[in-house]
Amino acid sequence: MTIDTQTENLLTNELIELLQSAGRIIEINKGSFLFQEGQPASEMFLILSGRIQISKMNAEGQELYLRLCSEHDIVGELTLFTEDPRYIFNARVMEDGHVAGIQLDFLEKALFQNSNLGYQFIKWMNDHIRRTMTKFRDLVLYGKKGALYSTLIRLSNSYGLHKEDGIHLTVPITTQDLAHFCGTAREIVSRMLTELKKKQIISMDHKKIIIHNLDYLKSENDCENCSISHCTID
Repeated sequence: MTIDTQTENLLTNELIELLQSAGRIIEINKGSFLFQEGQPASEMFLILSGRIQISKMNAEGQELYLRLCSEHDIVGELTLFTEDPRYIFNARVMEDGHVAGIQLDFLEKALFQNSNLGYQFIKWMNDHIRRTMTKFRDLVLYGKKGALYSTLIRLSNSYGLHKEDGIHLTVPITTQDLAHFCGTAREIVSRMLTELKKKQIISMDHKKIIIHNLDYLKSENDCENCSISHCTID
């Protein structure tokens, strides 16, 4: 996995070690689901390798992409400390790999017994919620164009490789993928991408995007220059 070196993993080593040691290792295959919305939840998962797309279906059956998760990301975390827990999102495997599955009751007990671990987990959850809220802010306040620009900025922070001609996104992403992140139609995103290419803000090489002018995207979204750790796609 290629990630910009500025991207900060907010999980501490102690918490990662607990999640790895307590979990059963599960092989995940591209195209399958780790879990689906509405299923009973007994485990939370730590990604050891591969990529997983977290999404939500609306009442009309439209899929909204929320996170693209990779190594050391946690998924299924919102099932902790709830009665009759059920997964509220879909977790589709985008790249083969492995995850550690941790029983919820074991993790809840460990967090109660170890106040330092509990604090670390609460801090991680707080940072995670802040990242989620800023994504929804961009979608609500700046509309479809703002959502697209925000998605490109976040992708560059999570999967951007800096080269002389710009920032190369190291994950393949289609126009339809971007539409799912923005909660809009593929045709609308296609028109916005064409506009950006005409202005030489971006270019595309097959399914890979190169961002030539990141400052333009930031200025159009009134970017607050928040910490990169709070402006990622995961």
